[in-house]
Amino acid sequence: MTWARRAVPAAAAALAALAAHDLLQRNHALLRNFPVLGRARYLLESIGPELRQYIVAGNNEERPFTRDQRRWVYASAKKENNYFGFGTDNDIEYTPGYPIIKHRTFGRAVPPSSPAAGHEVWLPCAKVLGAARGRPKAFRPDSVVNISGMSFGSLSGNAVEALNRGAALAGCLQNTGEGGLSPYHRRGGELVFQLGTAYFGCRDEHGRFSLDRLREVVAGAPVRALEIKLSQGAKPSLGGLLPGAKVSAEIAETRGIPPGRDCVSPSRHAEFSDCDSLLDWVELLAAETGLPVGIKSAVGDLTFWEELADLMRDTGRGVDFVTVDGGEAGTGAAPLIFTDSVSLPFQQGFARVYRTFAERGLHEQVVFVGAGKLGLPDNAIVAFALGCDLVNVGREAMLAIGCIQAQKCHTDTCPTGVATQNPWLARGLDPTLKSVRAANYIRTLRRDLMKVAEACGVEHPGLIATDAVEMLDGRTASTPLAEVHGYRPEWGLPSAADREEIIRLMTAEVPQGGSAPPSATAQH
Repeated sequence: MTWARRAVPAAAAALAALAAHDLLQRNHALLRNFPVLGRARYLLESIGPELRQYIVAGNNEERPFTRDQRRWVYASAKKENNYFGFGTDNDIEYTPGYPIIKHRTFGRAVPPSSPAAGHEVWLPCAKVLGAARGRPKAFRPDSVVNISGMSFGSLSGNAVEALNRGAALAGCLQNTGEGGLSPYHRRGGELVFQLGTAYFGCRDEHGRFSLDRLREVVAGAPVRALEIKLSQGAKPSLGGLLPGAKVSAEIAETRGIPPGRDCVSPSRHAEFSDCDSLLDWVELLAAETGLPVGIKSAVGDLTFWEELADLMRDTGRGVDFVTVDGGEAGTGAAPLIFTDSVSLPFQQGFARVYRTFAERGLHEQVVFVGAGKLGLPDNAIVAFALGCDLVNVGREAMLAIGCIQAQKCHTDTCPTGVATQNPWLARGLDPTLKSVRAANYIRTLRRDLMKVAEACGVEHPGLIATDAVEMLDGRTASTPLAEVHGYRPEWGLPSAADREEIIRLMTAEVPQGGSAPPSATAQH
């Protein structure tokens, strides 16, 4: 009866919405004669996402995140029951490309039995960031899950503050995004400072990069690494424009630009023009700050990556980390053609980049970071199997602090105060409350990654090899992940020395599970 009471009104509402839409579509003359009804058509269209999200769409139909995926994030953020009952409702056997993770019956790691086990476990990176190139401030990131680059200006100050406080609580890194380091980034969380094409926060009065200002930023905040943004998945090879109406005094001060004037991000960097000059600039930044320096890019033409890897192999210069952004990533507003069809999706793009470095023997010297819907455990596990050392979460972190996938990020009318500069909307987001939810989500994701690693018989998600994953080709066939992406058997894992060290760290940190006491007839 409970189900019926809920289902009947929902079905009636759905049918009513569809009937109204059909009526309005078919009766154009009626709309011309009755302007009020004509406006109702546009009202229905404007609330279409909400109607589909809460009434019409099934659990796995909404995009970019399904109802089930959002429910898992929301429940994790609130520390509610995030389990699902009655088995999967995914159409596994008929979904080509569906990943299957293969557990081991007998593995090195023995999972604890408690459902809460692993929630507070320290889960550091299996590699030391900057160690391969001897950077003075090399460090081992404390979390394999970190917060992706989302700028103040794109997100509200309250949202940035909530994420930064959450990063501090969860012990992870927050990327500033290219919009500079704002006061909201100074709430205790450690940072990766991103340098975009406009050099916001480290530019002079003429808009040119200023090394002196970069030194000041690094000295005045807990910046652990620098990331040079070449492109991003949502809008590869595009610049950007923040309209003057949105450039408040606070944003202007953070970015180092005049208030009230259009703020343009060029499509290309001015400090370098090819791979050779890029590596010169990387080495300059590393020498002047002592920090590890990496690049972030979506993946298109592989020529860039091949030239970069060749120069790293032949000259000794190099980046400390590479962040690969998948084409399905999406925290930046962009033309539809770019969000839908420009740059490779994460798995294909990352595998090609990793293979390019591995073929030259460089894969153990670089920390690989993945982004693009990797805040979901299944996607993240595949990323680790392909060779990721860290994953960045963007939209999933937004969901954790209140985003409802209204898809109004580009309109400045975000109803939850996450992606807006409207003070009235932003004040509804409480940074203190939402920071706890961000931290809960990150801890839960780490817990699930740890549980899957243990099910695969290893002590850390970075030790999950490609042979632990198969991709379904349909009802009767599957292909090992290594074959799908042309990997050699030894690829996808850290070096032997890094594996040995992370196993030592994890076995000292993580309690092992066990079984019932053996009987007198137990076989050993």
